[in-house]
Amino acid sequence: MHWAPAGYFAGEALSSRCRFSNLLGTVYRCGNLNFTCDGNSVISPVGNRVTVFDLKKKFVVTKGNIAQMYHAPGRKREFNAFVLDKTYFGPYDETTCIDWTDDSRCFAVGSKDMSTWVFGAERWDNLVYYALGGHKDVIVACFFESSSLDLYTLSQDGALCVWRCDTPPEGLRLKAPAGWKAELLQGARDEDEEEAEEESAVRAKAVPAAAEQQGKVKYSRLAKYFFNKEGDFNNLTAAAFHKKTHLLVTGFASGIFHLHELPEFNLIHSLSISDRRIASIALNGSGDWIAFGCSGLGQLLVWEWQSESYVLKQQGHFNSMVSLAYSPDGQYIVTGSDDGKVKVWNTLSGFCFVTFTEHSSGVTGVTFTATGYVIVTSSMDGTVRAFDLHRYRNFRTFTSPRPTQFSCVAADGSGEVVSAGAQDSFEVFIWSMQTGRLLDVLSGHEGPVSSLCFNPVRSVLASASWDRTVRLWDMADSWRTTETLGLTSDALAVTFRPDGAELAVATLNSQITFWDPENAVQTGSIEGRHDLKTGRKELDKVTAKHSAKGKAFTTLCYSADGQSVLAGGMSKFVCIYHVKEQILRKKFEISCNLSLDAMEEFLNRRKMTEFGNLALIDQDAGVEDGAVIPLPGVKKGDMSSRHFKPEIRVTSLRFSPTGHCWAATTTEGLLVYSLDTQMLFDPFELDTGVTPVRIRAALRQQDYTRAILMAFRLNERKLLQEVLESVPWDEVEVVSSSLPELYVEKVLEFLASSFEVSRHLEFYLIWTQKLLLVHGQKLKSRVGKVLPAVQFLQKSIQRHLDDVSKLCDWNRYNIQYALAVSKQRGLKRPSEPLGSDEEADASDDDTLHLLGAGQGVGDGQLV
Repeated sequence: MHWAPAGYFAGEALSSRCRFSNLLGTVYRCGNLNFTCDGNSVISPVGNRVTVFDLKKKFVVTKGNIAQMYHAPGRKREFNAFVLDKTYFGPYDETTCIDWTDDSRCFAVGSKDMSTWVFGAERWDNLVYYALGGHKDVIVACFFESSSLDLYTLSQDGALCVWRCDTPPEGLRLKAPAGWKAELLQGARDEDEEEAEEESAVRAKAVPAAAEQQGKVKYSRLAKYFFNKEGDFNNLTAAAFHKKTHLLVTGFASGIFHLHELPEFNLIHSLSISDRRIASIALNGSGDWIAFGCSGLGQLLVWEWQSESYVLKQQGHFNSMVSLAYSPDGQYIVTGSDDGKVKVWNTLSGFCFVTFTEHSSGVTGVTFTATGYVIVTSSMDGTVRAFDLHRYRNFRTFTSPRPTQFSCVAADGSGEVVSAGAQDSFEVFIWSMQTGRLLDVLSGHEGPVSSLCFNPVRSVLASASWDRTVRLWDMADSWRTTETLGLTSDALAVTFRPDGAELAVATLNSQITFWDPENAVQTGSIEGRHDLKTGRKELDKVTAKHSAKGKAFTTLCYSADGQSVLAGGMSKFVCIYHVKEQILRKKFEISCNLSLDAMEEFLNRRKMTEFGNLALIDQDAGVEDGAVIPLPGVKKGDMSSRHFKPEIRVTSLRFSPTGHCWAATTTEGLLVYSLDTQMLFDPFELDTGVTPVRIRAALRQQDYTRAILMAFRLNERKLLQEVLESVPWDEVEVVSSSLPELYVEKVLEFLASSFEVSRHLEFYLIWTQKLLLVHGQKLKSRVGKVLPAVQFLQKSIQRHLDDVSKLCDWNRYNIQYALAVSKQRGLKRPSEPLGSDEEADASDDDTLHLLGAGQGVGDGQLV
């Protein structure tokens, strides 16, 4: 996964060594949430990905109406890691919830048949199984009390039953083997203890015989409580119980949650956190934080109930993301979606920190201006909007003379000109960012405009259209068409190389063509039909091999160095091609989630019958969803509703300006792939004379330049850090001036990566300053190759600047407050209370005046 084609040096293989780094844009889809044992992390499932998974010695999995107990895998690698121990039969309908006792001796299973079953994890003599009733609706959750077999059960109609067991956990007796089983057990004791036992089954009965109940564990119902008051009926959808503090959290279909203390059922807290159904709830170890998942909006919330404040509040796009853009320094990613929202994400933390909702229809394109503080978006609602990241507001709205739907947007290098392509009028509109006025309307295309891109170096705009042409418009020449590039098929995407010397176009016939924009000459082409490998959808009549639908790249982007191009489309693969050699360098599989459509090349034969495909039958529509409105007379479910199965696709690709990661908007969310430098051995001009021993010997001789050169040739990160940090700070300038030009870029890249993990900020800042001062003019002449490294360095330094500036501002305000308080101590305050409102107002004015006067004190002393 980490090697490059033969003949390429390390810089060329940069993009093919990227690995999956993070998933943004979708924080919660469906399933249950959980906390880790330390209570500091929330586990959230998205599709078929889970961030953390912790297993005990045994775990239970429910499937249909049965429960299966497995032995968890150990630390050693095994071929068959999960060993099935027992299978439990009892419920007559699907199971809905599971809970274990503290000592893992028993577990309870709730079912849709309104019953709860208690099973023994071991072969207990007085407890094999026990069935509990008492509910009139589906069981939502069941919880054991701490160090007890007492049980709480909750149903969907808002009923809570409290069950008491007459036997403590210590009263459970192991069943002694008898007859031939005892002889068999005696003979098996001499064998290896690690040998796995054969699977056994426990078959339970709802009403066991009277003889079977003698001497067994018995349950009795102590109380039954109802959450729903009269006239306020609401379906209970999720619940969580903290055993140490006896706190019960329940969530409802209306987005309300209740916090009760058990077993007295005292209401502590109640709040509405969403307008959609709460799908899952979890509590951390201390019981202070509550995590909520709302699948309808894709919300993930962490609430601290004692202070009544949010610890985490994130919401992804609840519809398909269609576009993304990196900020110039690579710190932020902006995404646009079909839900009309524009979200800005922090690439370091993975959190969304601002959401713009001004668009009334789907967003079709997003981009950053050169400053990095303005976002320009286009939408199907007929507007192009500009958002300010300083004040988080929409400060410009661009419209056309006639209502039209915009399919793409672009901003020039200066940020003064904004352009958008129309889908229905086949025109390109040009606006001024300063005034918001429409400057020009470019006509000439005979089909919808699919993509726009400005030349990063020159004032030239490229527009791709379905009329099989790409037109180049010169801004300096009154927006006249300088060249028209004829294509063999409809153009779907167009992009310029970072140096502006090459143009790449993706067409409907699965080709990527490369053009010289200066001379309008085609320089190469790539045939990508066989690299996409599109899957077959469940309702397709034709096989994936012969299907021509969607076999095309719909999004393109160049790597930061311009040597590779990333391409994606209606497929689960993202392809990276080498531009000069025109070969496939790597193919990334973005998802293995089989719940998405078009994931497999061949259909599942088990779903094919003589009457057609079983996928046409919608079996899961409207299940447990309060938003479904049933037909008149329908009591359960709705045969008119339709199940939507999303299709896997890549809608947008962008490479980070730093050159160390790239992002893709897909059906599953925003995927970020970054370069994992910790696991690579990537030497540079290595020979037998370069060894760690010789490098350390050069350090002892204080020959720092030779040690640095040999360390970068060996290219081991820990050794590089040791060598650079061994250089005295007053000799950094001398060593920097003696470095060859080829190694300056490598030192800058190492400094940029070290800023993210090292605490020696001042030392590395000295290195950065001396390198840029000494080699600045030479680096400027090679701006095309050095720019990604400089932008990566800028991103790292900017992050530390933001953190330190916040800390300094906080300290400055605290010092000003302390100075104001110290001056206030010498004043005499009236002993009697203020008599009138006028005196109270005057006192407030004096206090404000005193606190304001402290800001101007420069030579005050802290008492």
